[in-house]
Amino acid sequence: MKKMLSLIMVLTMVLALAACGGSSDPAATEAPAPAATEATAAATEAAAAADVPAGLEDGVLTIAMECAYAPYNWTQSDDSNGAVPIANVPGSYANGYDVMIGKKIAEANGWELEVIQSDWDSLVPGVQTGTFDAVIAGQSMTAERAEQVDFAGPYFYATIVCVTKADGKFAGATSIADLAGGTCTAQIATIWYDQCLPQIEGANIQTAAETAPAMLMALETDTVDFICTDMPTAQGAVAAYPDMTILDFSGTDGDFQFSEEVRAENVNIGVSVMKGNTLLKDKIDAVLSTMTADDFNDLMAYAISIQPLSE
Repeated sequence: MKKMLSLIMVLTMVLALAACGGSSDPAATEAPAPAATEATAAATEAAAAADVPAGLEDGVLTIAMECAYAPYNWTQSDDSNGAVPIANVPGSYANGYDVMIGKKIAEANGWELEVIQSDWDSLVPGVQTGTFDAVIAGQSMTAERAEQVDFAGPYFYATIVCVTKADGKFAGATSIADLAGGTCTAQIATIWYDQCLPQIEGANIQTAAETAPAMLMALETDTVDFICTDMPTAQGAVAAYPDMTILDFSGTDGDFQFSEEVRAENVNIGVSVMKGNTLLKDKIDAVLSTMTADDFNDLMAYAISIQPLSE
């Protein structure tokens, strides 16, 4: 809405200037009046001098997330623990690791923070069209996504793991070979579903879960024997569901196999911005560059400690 109003104002000014410069002389309609040209140039120079990223002219950083992907982000009913109102869901508040990172970025740049709830499949299109300024939603920095958006970060380094019931038949698995024949799922449009589960011999792969909570519920209700996800999601899962346990094969021969490039892309979590919005990307990177992997891990641990037991 803020971007549409800005566009309308600019168009109105241009039309007004054109009307003022009207003349029966054809030459007068072939080029803008000198005053208009000077005003446009001055406005452009002023914007550049202000060092304001596109979309941030109003001083509000609008970010999007699912608000249903603990511990990265979730919805709660009040502003406890620093939660932020969800602009398009009145009476609800967003919290979690992504919100905490968003607050750090906004505060460092003197911006207000606005959180928008958006479904997973709508996140990339939303940032491409400028519906929101950035997506901070536990997104892996994949090559495919990087063709559509620019990434700032990483703002977290994760590992790929599986989660199963602590008393289930796969609880003692020490490699993906031990998961052979199991029924499983993962979240839609992720490396976990598209590339990890197919590496398990004889895996009975079920339909992909639309959301992380749906994925966890499939395991909790014994619809599947195990799921594949990243470590923070797994840690949040076992905090909410004590009957679950994490299977971490990382660093062993029994781990999921990828090229180093593919693995790096899919364990690094980034902030996506519109292609070409270099100024915003740089300002976000300037904040994230002051944080270490330990800082990220400590903040994630805090997010896990305050996440709701259920969403």
